Amino acid sequence: MLPPARLTLLMCAAEALGMTGFAAYPSFLPLLAGVWQLSGAEAGLIGGAFFFGYMVAVPFLSGVTDRVDARIVYVASCVLMAGGTLGFALFARGMWTGAFFQALCGAGLAGCYMPGLRVLTDRVSTARSNRPIAFYTASFGIGTSLSLLLAGALGNLMDWRIAIALMAAGPLLAAVIVFMGTAPHAPPGAADAHWLPRFGPVLAHPRVRQLVTGYAVHCWELFGLRSWMVAFIAFAYGLSSAQAALSPTEAAALINLLGLPASILGNEMAGRVGRRRWIVAMMIASGLLCWLAGASAALPWWLMLCVLALYNTAVMADSASLTAGLVHAAPAAQRGAAMALYSLGGFGAGFIAPLVFGGVLDMTGGITSPVAWTFACGTLGVGCLLWALSALRRPARAA
Repeated sequence: MLPPARLTLLMCAAEALGMTGFAAYPSFLPLLAGVWQLSGAEAGLIGGAFFFGYMVAVPFLSGVTDRVDARIVYVASCVLMAGGTLGFALFARGMWTGAFFQALCGAGLAGCYMPGLRVLTDRVSTARSNRPIAFYTASFGIGTSLSLLLAGALGNLMDWRIAIALMAAGPLLAAVIVFMGTAPHAPPGAADAHWLPRFGPVLAHPRVRQLVTGYAVHCWELFGLRSWMVAFIAFAYGLSSAQAALSPTEAAALINLLGLPASILGNEMAGRVGRRRWIVAMMIASGLLCWLAGASAALPWWLMLCVLALYNTAVMADSASLTAGLVHAAPAAQRGAAMALYSLGGFGAGFIAPLVFGGVLDMTGGITSPVAWTFACGTLGVGCLLWALSALRRPARAA
């Protein structure tokens, strides 16, 4: 059995590598929108299809980890994610084929992200799991940044199809790392667990219900932002008379990379001031900052990037706190079902958010209108504000 620190490092490295194809479509969205003649809503549908695939697959792929070793689910899902990325590169020709292969990629991630967390938490004692969980959830941002940087670098050297095809190698490397680096482990209560998760017992826990809805509004904001960030930066650059020092994909990658310290330090702060209080404060902050971020397109390019970075930091500051809270709140024998429900709510919201964002863009002036971008970005934080206000009206529970 690996020591907790080495296991955490291994799973974080695998998570980052496994996500090399995550930002393939958002990175090439400005190009593909022109090549495939996509409206804002159609572009949003392709982006949302990734999260639809995740939403459909996660109840089984995460819930089944109550019955079988999450390590096996993780390895198989990495292969599926690589296949979806390669399929997008070779066969996507427009909205529907692009959406299909993005959905396959999302289904692959459904068997990697939360099952990967299960690989980690099954092999680390609950009392020592808080920081490993924070580092693991933060590695999602590292993976996103790596994917953006890789897409930008490869896109400058070769055709977009070849670039995305090469990005499919990351999940295969992640599968090898986890299969070779971790030992088999039978989940507790495996003999009594079902192949499909039972959400009723999980929903009986009020704290779990609160964290599931909190994660849903968090993911609405997070994935809506990540789906459209490169396109927004490219639009803002077009309004600026000065030459930007970073490409849109490089800028987005660096901004996403700030999610690592924001998530880890946010989890530490939550331990000091109280998890519930911290999450409420960060959701209010991000729910207000989204409007400022949307209006920043007309600012000088460096100031616009600073505003986006501040907004992204607020979005990510409660990410690890939500997930750590869920792991601690869920009974050990129901942890897979709880993670499945948690991911279903979160990535289900992630499916809808890019579509709503694109639809609002179309309705308020289109992708060439600064006002339209302001309103579209404003849609990202509405759920966070409503959740925070609702949480303030409820009696505090132990976090």
